[in-house]
Amino acid sequence: MAPAPPAVPARLLPRLLSTLLPSACVLCGTLGGDALCPPCRAQFFGAREPRCPVCAEPVPAVAICGRCLTRRPAYDATVAAASYAMPLDRLVLELKFAGRLAHARLFAELLAEAASATPGFVVPALLCPVPLGPGRLAERGFNQALEIARPLGRLLHVAVAPRLAQRVQDTAAQSKLRKAHRRANIAHAFAIPDRALVEGRHIGIVDDVMSSGQTLGELAAVFKRHGAARVTNFVFARTPLYE
Repeated sequence: MAPAPPAVPARLLPRLLSTLLPSACVLCGTLGGDALCPPCRAQFFGAREPRCPVCAEPVPAVAICGRCLTRRPAYDATVAAASYAMPLDRLVLELKFAGRLAHARLFAELLAEAASATPGFVVPALLCPVPLGPGRLAERGFNQALEIARPLGRLLHVAVAPRLAQRVQDTAAQSKLRKAHRRANIAHAFAIPDRALVEGRHIGIVDDVMSSGQTLGELAAVFKRHGAARVTNFVFARTPLYE
């Protein structure tokens, strides 16, 4: 009987698998070992544009933007990996509506890199994905925010608490509403089942996209009313505000 082949050390398995089963870059399709090829990573994530540290709106220099100075939101900080623009918007849509769950791991990796590059970044005590209502969850079959939060938690060494907040009413999609109607749509949508898990702690909220910020602001306000000491948003893509 031929001797059994030597076992491959665990630390070498990822490299071996990437060689045997190369993946295609999610943006350009080039075969390689990573979800993003080096040229696409450098082009879209190499140079980080300055953002408001509170809402992550792109600004000329890293400073709190006029909107946040005029009306400070309930959250204290926002980490964004990219702007919601072509071709990155396609990745968000593929995750949310085509079930490309592998994108969530990429989003988490890019978010962790963005967090480490943020001056004065403070690691939260818990990560909470923005909850979906029962109807939306049943329709989609998964919560894209939770799919991002799980690998992000491992990268940041932070526990993920999927039930830290609950959506107590199904609401219309914020993206389909006029700006004037978004605040009313999301008002009273969230509840905190256990105040003891929130009180005095730094909570990280995870979502795929931040547009007007109404959903994140409402959830952050609920956390603050239940005693949260600090709230930081983690969003893969930030939609620039032009109004």
